[in-house]
Amino acid sequence: MRSILTKREREIFNLLVANLSTKEIADELYISEKTVRNHISNVMQKLGVKGRAQAVCELIRMNEIEL
Repeated sequence: MRSILTKREREIFNLLVANLSTKEIADELYISEKTVRNHISNVMQKLGVKGRAQAVCELIRMNEIEL
């Protein structure tokens, strides 16, 4: 089964689940905060959800990420 997440999107959501802030994720991955927010928005659009928490719940349900 193919993942709906790109490698970078997976990295970002794994860091989100680890309770890192947008700034901390940006620093960890050497990208801008805007880029982090864009990746999160793209995933929310793919999933048809309205918030980060809902996206995380859906990705866990789909076995895309783990807690």
